[in-house]
Amino acid sequence: MLIKLLLIEDDPAMQATLARSLSRKGFDVRSFSTARPALLAWPSLSPDVVVLDLSLPDLDGLEVLQHARKSGWTEPVLILTARGTVGDRVLGLNTGADDYLPKPFDLDELEARVRALARRRTTSPADASAQGGGQSTRLGSLRLDGYSGAVYCRDTVMDLTPRELGLLQALMARPGQAVTKERLFDRVFPGEETVHPEAIEVVVYRLRKKLTDSGTQLVTLRGLGYLLRADP
Repeated sequence: MLIKLLLIEDDPAMQATLARSLSRKGFDVRSFSTARPALLAWPSLSPDVVVLDLSLPDLDGLEVLQHARKSGWTEPVLILTARGTVGDRVLGLNTGADDYLPKPFDLDELEARVRALARRRTTSPADASAQGGGQSTRLGSLRLDGYSGAVYCRDTVMDLTPRELGLLQALMARPGQAVTKERLFDRVFPGEETVHPEAIEVVVYRLRKKLTDSGTQLVTLRGLGYLLRADP
């Protein structure tokens, strides 16, 4: 699948490196160094994924993201920034970002995350209804925001890695129902053929610890997979 990528990055060297590297990987990259021309081009480009730097010369990246979401543009956005604190990440997620990668970063990791975001756009209708269209899913004290894809616990955005978030989104799409390990692996490790299938158990273990006091239980069903249910 050819992935159309909108890259908004003001650093000339960084922009050139990313555009060149991702183009060689088979992406269709359109690059902008300032926010306003990118916003004008965004609707007509209809990108599969947007990679957005926060430190732009004409508008702050969060303002760009806020404008896009208010305009109804639902394309997944990955934020690039040197602002690496948890508070900055939560603010970005609250504004409507789908992923967050602090600088400096590894190009292979960026590629993997962009591909994962693109794959999420082609998930099944059941998954899509839980993540998009403005519909929210609630379970226990958790709420999956259908607009941004962020998960809240008692109105606070949970600090999750992209893999933990992908796992939790998949489980919340089918609350109280078993989801196979194979399906979860494809969601959490998209296209990563070198990763051992049992790696999903590590993500489950880490997510289960973060769900303490969330009013939910992440249950292992031997031979079937996992399910997320509300506490009795």
